[in-house]
Amino acid sequence: MPGPILQVALPSPLRRLFDYRAPAGVHPEQLKIGQRVRVSFGQRQLVGLIAGLAEHSDVPAAKLKPALELIDLKPLLPDSLWRLCYWTAQYYQHSLGDTLSCALPVLLRQGEPALARQDVLWQLCPGAYPEHPALSRAQKQKHAVQILARHPHGLSHALISQWGLSRDSLEALERKGLARRISQSPHHSHEPLPLLREAPLTANPEQQAALAAILETPGFNTWLLEGVTGSGKTEVYLQAIEHCLRQGRQALVLIPEIGLTPQTLERFRQRFSTPVVILHSGLNDRERLDAWIAARDGEVGIVIGTRSAVFTPLAQPGLLIVDEEHDLSYKQQDGLRYNARDLAVYRGHLENMPVILGSATPSLETLHNAQRGRYRHLRLTQRAGNAQAPRFQCLDIRSRPLEGGLSQPLLQAIDQHLRQGNQVLVFINRRGFAPTLMCHDCGWIAECRRCDARMTVHQAPSHLHCHHCDSQRPLDRHCPKCNSADLRPIGAGTERTEEHLSQRFPDTPVLRIDRDSTARKDAMQKLLTRIHSGAPCLLVGTQMLAKGHHFPDVTLVAILDADGGLFSADFRGAERMAQMITQVAGRAGRANKPGQVLIQTHMAEHPLLIDLTEHGYPAIAQRELSAREAAHLPPFSFIALLRAEANRVDQTESFLDQACDLAEHLKTQQGLQGIELLGPVPSPMERRAGRYRAQLLVLADQRSTLHSLLHPWLGLLEQEPLGRKVRWSLDVDPLDMF
Repeated sequence: MPGPILQVALPSPLRRLFDYRAPAGVHPEQLKIGQRVRVSFGQRQLVGLIAGLAEHSDVPAAKLKPALELIDLKPLLPDSLWRLCYWTAQYYQHSLGDTLSCALPVLLRQGEPALARQDVLWQLCPGAYPEHPALSRAQKQKHAVQILARHPHGLSHALISQWGLSRDSLEALERKGLARRISQSPHHSHEPLPLLREAPLTANPEQQAALAAILETPGFNTWLLEGVTGSGKTEVYLQAIEHCLRQGRQALVLIPEIGLTPQTLERFRQRFSTPVVILHSGLNDRERLDAWIAARDGEVGIVIGTRSAVFTPLAQPGLLIVDEEHDLSYKQQDGLRYNARDLAVYRGHLENMPVILGSATPSLETLHNAQRGRYRHLRLTQRAGNAQAPRFQCLDIRSRPLEGGLSQPLLQAIDQHLRQGNQVLVFINRRGFAPTLMCHDCGWIAECRRCDARMTVHQAPSHLHCHHCDSQRPLDRHCPKCNSADLRPIGAGTERTEEHLSQRFPDTPVLRIDRDSTARKDAMQKLLTRIHSGAPCLLVGTQMLAKGHHFPDVTLVAILDADGGLFSADFRGAERMAQMITQVAGRAGRANKPGQVLIQTHMAEHPLLIDLTEHGYPAIAQRELSAREAAHLPPFSFIALLRAEANRVDQTESFLDQACDLAEHLKTQQGLQGIELLGPVPSPMERRAGRYRAQLLVLADQRSTLHSLLHPWLGLLEQEPLGRKVRWSLDVDPLDMF
């Protein structure tokens, strides 16, 4: 058959490529791997990428369709990112087409041109002046010439009304040959600016040693920058980025949450004059594409983004930073279940650039890699400036009365810090007014009708809300079991704590920071602005407050319920609880004011809490690593989790039983050693959103052995008839066992 066969990767869960003939009128020499094509796929038209060119196809010639359109004249992604996507698809056992789709902005997935939006500028033509004969009777046009003369590099079309100009006047000047329209990148600068807007801070000896190690070791290395909260990790990032920019290269900075973007962006723009762009899900599609193209074309020096920004192309890659590398937000929990931290390390290897993983509480996987010598370990043990680490104290609340979840000693401590003109942070990792609604007469509890979970009571507006499936309903007025009207909210969430503190301290503003209070655009930034004003206030919030924020006027951190992680069913429960407490405690005493941390607990003698408060996170990490090694759990083994859900329990059980049998058969057939199958078992929350869930865990001694099983196993599962009756997925290196 004349012409090459296009092997196209389409956004489909099917782990295969699809063959098409070249589009009509396209010469074979125009075709390259990585170009986008529009194709007919069933009743739809899809945009895919050419992943291969072949001479022959297994599809009969009569059934081989031509692609409809060649969208790009050259490959869309640089070679290193193409290889990153290919590796990602293989490692996470996902389709290449779906992986490439996840790596691209939405508009590129839809076939939009990979062209940046240009600013339109109005500029005077040579020979134009206010007293030009053609303007003798056109006062508005004469005024326009006077204004344009003040802007020799051009006046943005978006700003003409602010200067009292009309589009009609400018177009009249254009027709007379006295003005013209030009297009220009929004990141373009006419005059070179000094790289720094402000001088770097003076680095302390530990920061200097860390910077020297990073800057004096060229090429790819992964650096674990472990620094206690407030130790100046960000200053190390900034000075490393300065070195990168002076070499004419770009830096990519990953952050875990959108909520950190405004303060991070502000910090970087205060330091550098180079253009900075952000990439996160809060942008509209056009903004994301513009930022993506600006990074690809080298028009910006710094890219800041959340998880998916790891796929952003860079014209001159020079440095990759993953801040708060331990954070669960870097793990995608549906679809392509990748870990952006791990992809960042592999990308650094592909592009031969250093990768910095920063955290006060590194994940055990990262610490293990550092101990084995795969990562280089840098430590910052002292807080920057004169700041001192906060003092920890556990408040035993057994037998103590609680008011809105707060004990009397804690309320007294809050009052004392507020009277001194300071700020207080109250941490409770539960949204809503109360965790549940209970009948005081018969004990009935309001449960979700679609999940094995209790409904959370919300007060503003008043309703019951399931935080697992997002279903909502009005508050019950009478108990459906005994018809009693005595229904009471049990326990405390952020709303109830906010209400009680507002009543107890009526003269002090109480600022609640959780997903509900920051849902509106710019809501988080407005709250942070009030906090940074330095006025006394009470902050009440969830783990959104624990991540990377700098609150110099917070002197007391109160943790209301520290016991939840002590008895978690997840083997990572202790690690996460220690990380959370350490991170939120780190908001206290970050300036010259001493900090205090009070932890309310019913388990004041628990060894984990004692180790954490007396010896810090490193002691917990080493203790947990030893326990993991003894139990043969990650990072000393490698796991994958096969999840299934269906409308009936027997459907998930039958599918996973069949999957287990297939895996056992493959183990025997291939002679694979060191693999253990655990399950199938119901998921810890068996029913969610009306569907029944179960899971099968695969545990292996070696990563290579695990993948030797997974690839052929998934091929068999895709052909399994039972698989069409359930919704199933595979999670490689899962962080959430639920």
